Amino acid sequence: MMGLSLHVSARTCSALHIVLLAAAILAVGGIPALRADDAVAIGDPASAVRFEKQLLAIDANEGSAIVDVDQDGKLDVVAGRFWFQAPRFVPRPVRQIAEFGDYCHSNSDLIHDVNGDGWPDVIASSFLDEGVWWYENPKKETLEKGLLWKAHLLAKTHGENEVNYLRDLDGDGKPELVVNRWAANSPLWVYGLKRTSEAFGLERFDLSPHGNDHGMGFGDINGDGREDILSGRGWWERPEGDPLRNEWTFHQDWQLSGASCPMLVVDLTGDGRNDVIWGRGHDFGLYWREQLEPESGKTRWREHLIDKSYSQNHCLHLADIDGDGKDDLITGKRVRAHSGNDPGGKDPSCLYYYTWDRDARRFTRYTIDEGNGVGTGLQINTGDLDGDGRIDIVMSGKSGAWILWNRGKASGS
Repeated sequence: MMGLSLHVSARTCSALHIVLLAAAILAVGGIPALRADDAVAIGDPASAVRFEKQLLAIDANEGSAIVDVDQDGKLDVVAGRFWFQAPRFVPRPVRQIAEFGDYCHSNSDLIHDVNGDGWPDVIASSFLDEGVWWYENPKKETLEKGLLWKAHLLAKTHGENEVNYLRDLDGDGKPELVVNRWAANSPLWVYGLKRTSEAFGLERFDLSPHGNDHGMGFGDINGDGREDILSGRGWWERPEGDPLRNEWTFHQDWQLSGASCPMLVVDLTGDGRNDVIWGRGHDFGLYWREQLEPESGKTRWREHLIDKSYSQNHCLHLADIDGDGKDDLITGKRVRAHSGNDPGGKDPSCLYYYTWDRDARRFTRYTIDEGNGVGTGLQINTGDLDGDGRIDIVMSGKSGAWILWNRGKASGS
């Protein structure tokens, strides 16, 4: 990509057995050609936002977050075993993570001040293991020493966990842990943080006995002003009253194989009804589902193709990349999502942002990186890390943990 350079933080951390730091990833080949009926609108490279990439580490971790870990007023990065301290983003340890096959036992990095001491902690669990843990921020002096954070078990829950989210479902200012499970038609369980004596734990709430499947999203589907929850199989309607004590009604409006985590709920057409953007996490295809006028109280949908030139749109994110006041869609290939065994799983890595034209009802794709190692994991994060007024991108996947520095358009805008 024009104007793209590589800057790498170089510092080893022998206490944890992982990383190849200061290593560039080289991929060969190109993105498969589009058929005419699959063609996505490609933006003019001269008008694209330019990115400078910084490789932080390489390991099997696929979760990440942006947060001021050391409370110095600068945004840092958390990614699996490490946090990376601004402004140089050198690695410092957080936790040890075991590995299995092509994966490590971590399916998300979630940030929350669990013990209320004013310092952000990390909540994490695994695809297969049943434990949910929180890692206690050791605060300034211990952070500077580079010691591991103390691990605390919150609860033993269940396995088959695709990815987790923190959402304040009941509006009490404290988030609940919402778990997307890939087990077909499994229950929707969420967990509230609770304190017993000096320990912290999780209280389980059974919101629905069925409907969970690969893929999850959050947003108001039926326009009643209450946030609903989506899965790859349909959506749960948030009830009136206490959302943790009353059962959520499940609407099986679709069956989306390997749907993305998250699916995005946004009114693309401006008709007052929220639409859904989703990708196939383990196959080819990125789509938006237009919500039509309901009939007899039932929601109706029409699906539109966005892009089918690459596979494994496992993670989607919205942020205003080009600074025009409108959110753009950020997504790309989840590198080795099923260890390279998905359709297109061995194709080159790629990351894009898409702008939306409401009048033309069309997305236009701009390249962030193609074939040079940058792909997604399970979480995409955005924030202004260097205070220049532009939104930067952070993510971690099996080809590395990256910062994509937003350098604006060539015109200087």
